[in-house]
Amino acid sequence: MKSSPPHRLPTTRPPLDRMMQIHTALQQGGFPNCSTLARKIEVSTKTIHRDLEFMRDRLGLPIAFRNDKNGYGYTENVDAFPTLQISEGELFALLVAEKALHQYRGTPFEARLVGALKKLEQALPETISLNLAQWDQAISFHTTAEPRVNVPPVLEALTRAAQLRQQLKLRYRKPGAKQSEERVVDPYQLANVNGDWYLFAYDHLRRDLRKFVPARILSAEPTGQSFVRPAQFELEKLLRDSFDVHSREGDFTVVLRFDEFVADYVREKRWHPSQALKELPDGGVEMRLKLGSLQEIERWVLSWGGRVRVLSPPQLAASVRAAAQRILTKA
Repeated sequence: MKSSPPHRLPTTRPPLDRMMQIHTALQQGGFPNCSTLARKIEVSTKTIHRDLEFMRDRLGLPIAFRNDKNGYGYTENVDAFPTLQISEGELFALLVAEKALHQYRGTPFEARLVGALKKLEQALPETISLNLAQWDQAISFHTTAEPRVNVPPVLEALTRAAQLRQQLKLRYRKPGAKQSEERVVDPYQLANVNGDWYLFAYDHLRRDLRKFVPARILSAEPTGQSFVRPAQFELEKLLRDSFDVHSREGDFTVVLRFDEFVADYVREKRWHPSQALKELPDGGVEMRLKLGSLQEIERWVLSWGGRVRVLSPPQLAASVRAAAQRILTKA
């Protein structure tokens, strides 16, 4: 005679569902104990014990163990089980957050964010009615150019190493290079800047802070060494004078004049923290910026076509002019 396999208790039942069942059992006044509740809900007695403690200590429910009844019960009347109170505006914000997850698709953060949203969903009161179809039609996110990253291995390795302060050996391919090269780095911080991922790390070969594009990292392996991140490292401070992610190369006052045709588009955004706008009599707008590098602003100026003119500095005007001439030559 074959013995039947041991009964396995399910482990995926939502916590709110369990606690609602416990609440119902306590309201009925039968004074159930952990073993009774565990058999009924089909979980372990340890899980029931944790749920009871959570209901008592975190939700403030008047639960007490009765020795004479050998079970748990409410010490006073409880009309309803407390649920998460959330406004329609807050619920809409959650929907926006869920839609914004597309920019983290394929990264180590996707599963964690989805899991957090699912937990919030399970905690919502059943009385909330929501027409998701209408909201889906009301708001959406679209990205025309998504960064290609070797995920999840690379981003997962970078995230873990930055968190645990573990030194990494990278196999890295620089733009335009046919062969990759090896770099040993101390990963300080992984950051998403304007939709693109960058690793800011101390490069032992260059003996300086460098940024690495995860899409160009072919492999990332721990060296077994740890590091201490300098207390003075602050990414916000590092990028304060950058138009994107380029490090400081000097102090530049950039003055740009936009014509009336694109002036409204310029006014609608805060392109940089140092931005100062001046209205012009002809309907155009003049922008003044304080930057530490001109590399990224050059590409941005070119994206406006002939609708912007560089007034300062002279080297930016010259580089934009030269780039435009190269475009015409290759056309």
